[in-house]
Amino acid sequence: MAYESRGRPKEVMFHSDQGSHYQSRQFRQLEWRYRLTQSISRRSNCSNNSLMERFFRSITTEWIRTTGYRNFSEAKHCINDYIIGYYSETRPHSYNGGLTPNESEYRYWKYYKPVAKMT
Repeated sequence: MAYESRGRPKEVMFHSDQGSHYQSRQFRQLEWRYRLTQSISRRSNCSNNSLMERFFRSITTEWIRTTGYRNFSEAKHCINDYIIGYYSETRPHSYNGGLTPNESEYRYWKYYKPVAKMT
């Protein structure tokens, strides 16, 4: 979704841990199709992937119901609402100086990357 919403940019690096789903043939084929470069964390070194580790901590403590969901569709809908709505649009982040991720990215492209095209 991020790749598509940004107009399919070139030279994108995808950073992940060493999970089996990121090393599967299906995932590698998607990377090849979209011409993504994969960067994989070193084994047993969570600091290499600290941003995602922090994100997953946030989503589990702030959003995911302790009682669970009725079905996969409900879980997907609620988690999408968190990521696209609350986490990216509303929730301030101290790392971004109190800005939301969307506002921080917007300012980055507007002021620091004027030659880049943002859709």
